[in-house]
Amino acid sequence: MDDTILLVLRTLDATLRVATPLIFCAMAGLYSERSGIVDIGLEGKMLAGAFAAAAVAALTGSAWLALAVAVLVSMSLALLHGFACITHRGDHVVSGVAINILVAGLTIVLGHAWFGQGGQTPSLQSDARFMPIEFPGAEAMSNVPLIGQAYAELISGHNLLVYVGLAAVPVTAWVVYKTRFGLRLRAVGENPAAVDTAGISVVWLRYRAVMICGLLTGLAGTYLAIAQNAGFSRDMTAGQGYIALAALIFGKWRPWPAFGACLIFGLLDAVSIRMQGFELPGIGEVHVQAIQALPYILTVVLLAGFIGKAVAPKAIGTPYVKER
Repeated sequence: MDDTILLVLRTLDATLRVATPLIFCAMAGLYSERSGIVDIGLEGKMLAGAFAAAAVAALTGSAWLALAVAVLVSMSLALLHGFACITHRGDHVVSGVAINILVAGLTIVLGHAWFGQGGQTPSLQSDARFMPIEFPGAEAMSNVPLIGQAYAELISGHNLLVYVGLAAVPVTAWVVYKTRFGLRLRAVGENPAAVDTAGISVVWLRYRAVMICGLLTGLAGTYLAIAQNAGFSRDMTAGQGYIALAALIFGKWRPWPAFGACLIFGLLDAVSIRMQGFELPGIGEVHVQAIQALPYILTVVLLAGFIGKAVAPKAIGTPYVKER
């Protein structure tokens, strides 16, 4: 029984770690899309943040400086997306895809030019990373059944960015539903003309939304490169930006349901790791590739609309032209 509980707790622990970049990106996409800006470029901004964080950490040995630069790079790409879509009323999807393609190629080129390791960065030492934080008494309580094990395995032992990612969900819910900015954010995604009539700048509101999106995707990239891993590898996001977007759509652009969807994706990923080599009755050993495909299969299922219908904000993807 104790072994079963421990296995469940460790699987949930892995779920939180795997879901953290998805949570950051889903909350990032929520701010952007609630304001009316389609953001398919979550993947590219997260990848750029990961490369920037790993490169700066490798060169300076400072995890905090790496975090700052990663956020700056991601926010710059978010502002570029905003410049194309808000100022020049360009196609949101085309702009997002362009950012993804640009970053996918540029990170490999810069990584090869700067470090000569085929697009990767050097392996980072522990002092250049965000390492796990052990809470007081965690080791002593690890032998206490259930409560102590949950404290030691599930609550304690994560790095700082995991806790920041979890905190981002209630903070986002509070900002979106309990603040003046959140009210205006939701309004501009539904009816920008009404917001403009009230004397509020639609352009500035949307720019602030995409800047917050850049901040959160920068945190996601930093987590991938210097917290969950010890360096950058080419295309290390592996489609997680798209999965986060699917979680956001499944959650109907609401923080808590999107968070739940991220945990589902994280759980599938965590289970896939533990199921490698597992044999099913009548089927035999499950191939690793089939298990690893589970999160992406679920993404297709969700985006195909098989699980309920998600209605996007009315003004999403629609350029706003101020009436004269």
